[in-house]
Amino acid sequence: VQLVESGGGLVQPGGSLRLACAASGSLFSMSTMNWYRQAPGKQREFVAGINRDGSTNYADSVQGRFTISRDNAKNTVYLQMNSLKPEDAAVYYCNLDHVFAKNWGQGTQVTVSS
Repeated sequence: VQLVESGGGLVQPGGSLRLACAASGSLFSMSTMNWYRQAPGKQREFVAGINRDGSTNYADSVQGRFTISRDNAKNTVYLQMNSLKPEDAAVYYCNLDHVFAKNWGQGTQVTVSS
């Protein structure tokens, strides 16, 4: 399984970005998909997850601002990020979690700065 993230970039505080993660293979629809992030000098942290049934969960720090969604027909998971803050700046990683595979993407950089 390969995961390829896209959609990162530079945005001003209060702005929005939508990240996408495209997965290869046939496990996507049967997997939990997660977004993590890692800022310089910090540990990688969970941001949001979406289960096979579409149920979601979020880190407290992004609850109400970020929305995770998935399109099984396109093997793609999205992260809509609104009201971005400087502390949201990080490399964002997509994660596929299945009993037979646990894979990571290469990451996409999100910079929040005026």
